[in-house]
Amino acid sequence: MHLLVTGGTGFIGSALVPALCASNHTVTVLSRASRADTPDVRYVKSLDAIDNHVDAVINLAGASLADHRWTARYKQEIIASRVDLTRDLTAWMERQDQPPAVLINGSAIGYYGASQSAIFDETSPRGEGFSASLCDDWESAARRASSFGTRVVLLRLGVVFDQGGGALQPMLRSFRFGVGSWLGSGQQWLSWVHRRDVVNAIELLLNDPAARGPFNVTAPKAVTHQQFAQTVGRFKPTLFNMGIPGAVMRLVLGQMADELLLTGQKVVPTALEQRGFAFEFPTLDAALADILDR
Repeated sequence: MHLLVTGGTGFIGSALVPALCASNHTVTVLSRASRADTPDVRYVKSLDAIDNHVDAVINLAGASLADHRWTARYKQEIIASRVDLTRDLTAWMERQDQPPAVLINGSAIGYYGASQSAIFDETSPRGEGFSASLCDDWESAARRASSFGTRVVLLRLGVVFDQGGGALQPMLRSFRFGVGSWLGSGQQWLSWVHRRDVVNAIELLLNDPAARGPFNVTAPKAVTHQQFAQTVGRFKPTLFNMGIPGAVMRLVLGQMADELLLTGQKVVPTALEQRGFAFEFPTLDAALADILDR
């Protein structure tokens, strides 16, 4: 198949594109970054530069949620890079003589809002807050593609772990100095997933003609932030452990701290498992053993 991948040079995309090529797909990557084409991958900066029929679109583009304080201006950048881009993408798809058969669109478990007690599967309702509103609007923009016959899959991604980027490296920073740490109380849920399982899930959903709608892409066994620190400590011994007060996080990061760091949600990948997906890294121990031993 000829696949269009947006965000193909990002943390997930940089692992996904080689996997797609290894499965004998031809890939076009839409990216603002200049890259040299390869025999299997073409890089374009504009949808107008795509001159061959596209069989499927994988939309992973979006400004980072965790790299900046959520000022009003940065919130608009987050929305534009996700919702507005997806609207432009589906409009382009509709204009094609033969629209792509599949759209696999990014989203996030922030859709569910935060809870200490609830367990969220794909049937759970939308939560409250900026993240939930953003994900809802993002998914709505993608669902529009179903109106012209495209199969739409929504990836509600958890916190993605691997080497070379993502959330894990900042979370390990204090451990390099012998200090185990967690944020706030440490009792908030962390629904994580290994990047390799994300790639494998996308390939499964791409090739399954019956797969449509939302899929939680999280490992089956969520942990609390304190459990995360304890698990890391088995790989990186610490002199002592401590929690970073929530008040400090709020002072530095504002709303982003409350929605992304000091609260969380326990999410289960029910729909993926019902489609027969087997996680390569179902537990945090297995994931960290792979990542930290490389």
